[in-house]
Amino acid sequence: MVQRLKKYNTLRNQISIVFLIVMVIVLGFVAVSTYHFGGQILRDNAERQLKQTAVQASGKTDTLYDQIDLLTTQVATNQSVQQLLTRLYDGEEATFQQRQSLLTIGNTFQAYSDGIQSFEMYSAGNERLFPLDDTYLYDRVAPYWVVRADYEQGRQIWVGQDPQYPNSLLAIRRISLIERSFASGGYLVIRIDPNYFRFSDGERTEDRDAKVLADSNDNIITTNSDFAEVLLDQEGEQRITLNGEEHILVQETSPVTGWTTYIATPMTALASGASVLGLIILLSAVLGMIIFGAASYGFSTVITKPIFKLTETMKKAREGQLQKNKIRSSSIEINELNQTYNQMVEQTNHLIQVVYEKELIQNRAELKALQAQINPHFLFNTLNALYWLLEEKDESELAEHVVTMSELFRYTIANGKRKNEWVTLQDELEHAERYMSVMKMRFGERLKWKVILPDQTKSIQIPKLMIQPLVENAIMHGIEGKVKPGEIKIEVAETETDRVMVMVSDDGPGMSGELLSQVTEAMKAEGISSKKGNGVALANVHHRLLLHFAGHETGGLKIDSVEGKGTMVYFELPYYESKGERFG
Repeated sequence: MVQRLKKYNTLRNQISIVFLIVMVIVLGFVAVSTYHFGGQILRDNAERQLKQTAVQASGKTDTLYDQIDLLTTQVATNQSVQQLLTRLYDGEEATFQQRQSLLTIGNTFQAYSDGIQSFEMYSAGNERLFPLDDTYLYDRVAPYWVVRADYEQGRQIWVGQDPQYPNSLLAIRRISLIERSFASGGYLVIRIDPNYFRFSDGERTEDRDAKVLADSNDNIITTNSDFAEVLLDQEGEQRITLNGEEHILVQETSPVTGWTTYIATPMTALASGASVLGLIILLSAVLGMIIFGAASYGFSTVITKPIFKLTETMKKAREGQLQKNKIRSSSIEINELNQTYNQMVEQTNHLIQVVYEKELIQNRAELKALQAQINPHFLFNTLNALYWLLEEKDESELAEHVVTMSELFRYTIANGKRKNEWVTLQDELEHAERYMSVMKMRFGERLKWKVILPDQTKSIQIPKLMIQPLVENAIMHGIEGKVKPGEIKIEVAETETDRVMVMVSDDGPGMSGELLSQVTEAMKAEGISSKKGNGVALANVHHRLLLHFAGHETGGLKIDSVEGKGTMVYFELPYYESKGERFG
């Protein structure tokens, strides 16, 4: 009996049986627990959605309030309004025609909003300017709100219900006179339609929901419920009973207006999906048992078949036939295993090529990184604007310096193409001279220079920004510390066939033998990861020379210095007039 069962003891059958047992247990547990907790989850989600609805309703109210605030701001800053109130502030009288012109202004701005019923404008002395009657400001609003408007210095203040028109709301703001240091020139009273803030049908609310919008003083602005006062007496999110039915209450207070939105929804509406959820879970469990019982066997076959194929391929590899396994599986794990094996085969067959390409990419990346240390970006538009500004002010000398700086920066910035990484010796030395011209603005007659460039060497190709960093180093360490004038000398000389020497020297203080050794060691040790400090420019040029002219035995950068006499930094170049790509 045992022997008969052994032939069925395959991985495919083991997976099918185990999966079937586990699925029975899991489906039973999921059906019970989901039915128990599903209703609560639905209610919690509905409560969160209700909270989000309150947030959206409050945000909509803020938008509507801001629209009114924007319109009243435009009225208060209107040129005609400002001129009229300024005349009154200066002691002049307002004519009837001037007051009548306010009617047109008010009607114009009132047309932009459905919520504004009317504008009323008062002088600083509380006399009404518009509409044209003898009403005083204190007849419309309590003195407290006038004081609040003065304190807020032009910010719109919410008053609440209009005592003369119970179906309207009031807001007030002080009109500050721009030409009189923002002194108080009068007041603007706005009458607003409460329906402007009503809850729209587009919000997620049911007909049975109770909604209330109240201001910071708990005065009701708009509502759709007879239980508005009951909602205002509640604090925080909680469950309350309205008309014998349990409701969930959410509140949201606007940080802009300080108004609070209240929404109460019946619990029966939130839990209405629980019964449907239970039925769905039961049907899903039964259907899942039927489908999974039939599919488990086929699923185990799908899993084990690619494993068997991969095993056969690996057996051939053990015999010396190293080849990829092309079979694909629907299982991520099997595909990962197969891909790992194929990658191992590919890496073994192409190891030399991969190593070569990796070294080439690393070499070019290091070269790019080294050059990027001295390749800043500048704003040509700014320099151009500065140039024309100086020309307009007859500052021709400074304008020419600006042009020189612009050319200096334009040369420094590369556009990322390899052909622009190489320039001629003539271009490089012209760039160095432009740099010294800019530095002469600082050092004046203390800085002099001399450039020697034979005609037959002008077209020699050199990587960009090889000489200027050396000139900069000579100025900072050779000329800057001198009281007397100093000279920078740049000389290009032929040393032998197909070789030229580029030398940058200064007559500065020079270096002692010990300091020269330290600088040389630091220059050779520094790389693209070096920190900012002394010797960064020298290290940069040195390493770029080694990278660009590898195999040409240039030796990189060299330094000679005599203490008290000066320093020379030099390097050797192959005498080529072709494109620089031959070195890269």
